[in-house]
Amino acid sequence: MSVFYQSVMATKSRAKAAAGAGKGKAGRRPPVRAKSGAGVPLLPIVVGGILGVLAIAMVGLIVYLQRPTPSASVSGISCDQLEHATVHYHAALQIVYQGQVHDLPGDLGIQKDSTGTAAKCFYWLHVHAQDPNVIHIEAPSSKAFTLGQFFDVWNKWSTANGKDPQLLDETHVSTFALTGNQKMVVYIDLGDGKGATVYTGDPRQIPLRSHEVITIEVTPPDVNPPPTFTFPSGL
Repeated sequence: MSVFYQSVMATKSRAKAAAGAGKGKAGRRPPVRAKSGAGVPLLPIVVGGILGVLAIAMVGLIVYLQRPTPSASVSGISCDQLEHATVHYHAALQIVYQGQVHDLPGDLGIQKDSTGTAAKCFYWLHVHAQDPNVIHIEAPSSKAFTLGQFFDVWNKWSTANGKDPQLLDETHVSTFALTGNQKMVVYIDLGDGKGATVYTGDPRQIPLRSHEVITIEVTPPDVNPPPTFTFPSGL
């Protein structure tokens, strides 16, 4: 056999071997796999995340707006951003000077913003302008309140708004100072059908009760019985 023939045969053998190897496992083309995450819509995920953040922010804002204003607290009574409903009842206060009833200021105990229109906070004891001489007792928990605490709120609210001090002691009723032969006479009507009766104790210690009418007179003249009072409908 010639050298040329041997060389040609060897070349053909190597070509067959290479072709056979290409048909084996090592020569197979790997299958095409889908990319991870392909086809998953991103927009709903992004929108859902944004809505979740906004919901958390809204909850935080509500909690913030409902917080009390500690600097406005007086005699244990706070001025809160919202009115309370846990405890809610009404009493009335009439101040009689020179035989005439002098109404309580409208919105007493309701602190307004710089525009004077929107309420910043409500003391637990306050007066609405539409309900003259009615004390609204609206607190977050059940506890006893007194007429003295109401006057403390009135005094704090009045002076904070650049108005006169409001006092209740042996010689003062609101802005009225007792002089000469003047004296203070206090009546209480509990709404139990017994009518108004004279109260001889410290008027600051009078408990505020539902539908109670407290009348403080600076005499003379002595208005006896004191002026009647009717609570507005719904109160």
